[in-house]
Amino acid sequence: MEIKRNEATLNRPLGDRVIDAPFVFANLKAFTEQVKDEKAGKKNDRSGITVFKTVGMTVVLTILKKGAMIKDNTVNGFFTIQVLDGAVRINTSKEDINMKKRRMIVFHPGVAHSIKASKNSVLLLTSTDVSGPGTEPGVI
Repeated sequence: MEIKRNEATLNRPLGDRVIDAPFVFANLKAFTEQVKDEKAGKKNDRSGITVFKTVGMTVVLTILKKGAMIKDNTVNGFFTIQVLDGAVRINTSKEDINMKKRRMIVFHPGVAHSIKASKNSVLLLTSTDVSGPGTEPGVI
């Protein structure tokens, strides 16, 4: 298996890291601190970092400031939202759900939803792609 890395950039000088290998260890606390300390994390209402990415699966740690919203999100595969810190409100066509720290929700492919931060929040988002072999993972 080829090991894949993200390289450091001007916007993410600490960006050099493995994102795909036979196993990938992730220090979520360190990633959270890194994203919050970066220019984008301070300036924007949201920021994120890819923790793992391979064919068929992507994991992203995302910070949302209070009031930030991810509107009308739909993923081609299964999609999970884990609240690591803070609180968010999830809106779907069927129900609105308030989620706080240590809660998780799983969506089947194609379920439209929006996420709004009720307070500063840290989320771990995971998507899979069920389109078939050789396709790119769904967009988070």
